[in-house]
Amino acid sequence: MNERKRVIALGFFDGVHKGHGALLSRVRDRAEELGAAPTAFTFDAHPSSRITGAVTPLINSAADRADLMRRLYGIQDVIVAHFDSMMRMDWRAFVAEYLVQEHGAVHVVAGHDFHFGYKGQGNPQRLEGLCRELGVGCDIIPKVEREGITVSSTYIRTLIAQGEMERAMEFLGHPHVLTDRVTHGKKLGTTLGFPTVNLRFPEGVLVPAHGVYVTRVWFGDGSSRPAVTNIGVRPTVDDGNRVNVEGYILDFSGDLYGQTIRMEFYKKLRGERKFPSLEALRAEVMKNAEETRKYFGP
Repeated sequence: MNERKRVIALGFFDGVHKGHGALLSRVRDRAEELGAAPTAFTFDAHPSSRITGAVTPLINSAADRADLMRRLYGIQDVIVAHFDSMMRMDWRAFVAEYLVQEHGAVHVVAGHDFHFGYKGQGNPQRLEGLCRELGVGCDIIPKVEREGITVSSTYIRTLIAQGEMERAMEFLGHPHVLTDRVTHGKKLGTTLGFPTVNLRFPEGVLVPAHGVYVTRVWFGDGSSRPAVTNIGVRPTVDDGNRVNVEGYILDFSGDLYGQTIRMEFYKKLRGERKFPSLEALRAEVMKNAEETRKYFGP
């Protein structure tokens, strides 16, 4: 038996959107009432990818999901379970043995459409009933809607794939994020007169529409700077097919190589295009830098 009392949110939480936020906020409140640790349970792989075999590109890496839950909703612990073993577990055993005995759950919170256990036989109604038997609290959260649209990871994926970051932010409740360690690029920014940072989307994570974005970069010390960021293959200089994430951090000088930074995406300024010369590219980036400054204001 786990001696630490936990209130546990159940779900995959891709994107950590406003619908997830309703669950996680309830967990935080219940945990405070019960003197327990606010916790989220999630899987290492997207359930539908494992069940159907069709790959679902993720909005965030597992690390970014955990960071969003902790930073925005005060979740202390994130339990990441191996989905393949969970999908073979009896739904009753998942609740009684895994959540309650192994992880000390005194209260669980799930969404209206949460299914779990072997062949998805566990559902919200069964979860509530078994929790009553075990003397464990249970809240089922109804769907969250905005403008008559159900807030869902599926809808948000579509928005991000189209580069509609401002609308995605309305449904996420926060800017879309990418956290990565800065790597060496082709030193293109230095050639053009403005140093840049190079990041990559992890394998399996959705790449937004190619183009130039208003972004903000957060450093390890908690400070941040606006940035102009290009996602794409850099047709003016590369003509390759490897997707790069290259950010020009405004009014910043310093070597970030090897450091981990978080990039937030706010607005797509333009699509990626090929310029006739490096001078023309530089002039356009300077224009985009001014647009970025105006976006964030004085």
